[in-house]
Amino acid sequence: MKLVSLVVPVYFEEACILRFIEEVDAVFSLLKERYQHEYIFVDDGSRDNTVGLIKKAALTNTHIKLIELSYNHGKQLAVTAGITYAKGDYLLYMDPDLQDPPDEIPRFIEEIEKGFDLVFGKRQEKKDSFINVVLSGLFWWVLDKFTGLNIPKGIAVMRIFNRRFAASFLKYNEQSRFIEGMFMHIGLKQTTLEIKQRERFAGVSKFNFNRKMKLAFDAIFDFSEIPLKMAVRLGFYLMFSAFFALITIVVLRLFFIQFQLGWPSIIITIIGATGILLFFIGLAAIYIGKIYKEVKARPLFSIKEMTNFYE
Repeated sequence: MKLVSLVVPVYFEEACILRFIEEVDAVFSLLKERYQHEYIFVDDGSRDNTVGLIKKAALTNTHIKLIELSYNHGKQLAVTAGITYAKGDYLLYMDPDLQDPPDEIPRFIEEIEKGFDLVFGKRQEKKDSFINVVLSGLFWWVLDKFTGLNIPKGIAVMRIFNRRFAASFLKYNEQSRFIEGMFMHIGLKQTTLEIKQRERFAGVSKFNFNRKMKLAFDAIFDFSEIPLKMAVRLGFYLMFSAFFALITIVVLRLFFIQFQLGWPSIIITIIGATGILLFFIGLAAIYIGKIYKEVKARPLFSIKEMTNFYE
């Protein structure tokens, strides 16, 4: 009998967590002849009653395990913590907001049993407000244009992967983590499974536009040299523009307009040179800062308490 570990990061989920457990248990009650399951909930610093509800449920539901991080690490590291402690033959990563329906779990298991290492969920349509759909589209456009990762368009959070894939993932020890990019970088045999999303069961998404764009830029600087190549091109364009402006000033002075010589060319030269220098220095500083963060090799996450882990 195979074990399926549900890796579920939680952050202020008190309104939906019990319904999520109820629906997942109902699904696995139909699969109990072939599959066992465990929950690896990872609380990322919730200050509501999320932890209390999970701990109460864990008193009577032996499938439930809980990792409490000591402070808010961010979703990428919370997921990493869950994968680290999951013991399943298959690991199913999903959110508890029920947008990706637990009813789809049997289809994911059936698909990965065909010999795939990773099965991404792919949304038929995104169930969200218009503005969030637009901002999400912008987020994925930035990733597609500036990382070259070829991440499938419209992928959902819900995905399943096997033990071999999880072992490969855990070899990646970088501090700045973009899980979708890491999954694509691992490679192995991957496919997508189209799913129909629901409306969010309760609450609002904590993964707002600012967090999305921060993650997008982390992905760009972690997986791509495109910003450095763009900097070289921009530097060339600025130098060309400054040269063109200088020629223009000379022509205007000789044939059209009488003005004091010197100051326009000096100002243009200063602005052009300053812009180039600041841009290049800023780009270099970002990459150097990331190198500095990596070479310290600090632990990826800090755990405050673990529930129902007996090993």
